[in-house]
Amino acid sequence: MSVDLPVRIHATSIAVEGSAAIIRGASGTGKSDLALRCLTMAPGALTAGPAVLVADDYTELYLEDGELRARAPAEIANLMEVRGLGVMEVPALESARAALVVDLAEPSTIERLPLGANEIDVVGYTLPMLRLAAFEASSPAKLLLALDFVRRHGRLPGAG
Repeated sequence: MSVDLPVRIHATSIAVEGSAAIIRGASGTGKSDLALRCLTMAPGALTAGPAVLVADDYTELYLEDGELRARAPAEIANLMEVRGLGVMEVPALESARAALVVDLAEPSTIERLPLGANEIDVVGYTLPMLRLAAFEASSPAKLLLALDFVRRHGRLPGAG
């Protein structure tokens, strides 16, 4: 599926070392909460560097030098909705390479040991895809481990 870029999608994005995870899910499913918990994890605990916000709630995907990239729409750059607090200013990257799609799902629908390549087409580009339950205590660690693996290997474990 080819789409004219840039395109705005309903997703929150975070990045580690310039590689972005695009977190998708319906409104209220925990995209911002999961991203916030990733941002608070100790730098270097599971990844080469800290997790940094790219965009909250909406992410623009665009091409730069043949690479699919993610950024915040200008009107919400450096802003994050924190349930119970409101919209807060949060340090954010201007953009990052789109590397991984994280689809939020119910825990009972997630395979314990996914076999084969889990990939998804996003605006005409194939990206590795991980399914997570937003509110599981281990989900931020799982997301960061997966993003770091994809950043280093270009795929998820078991997909090669």
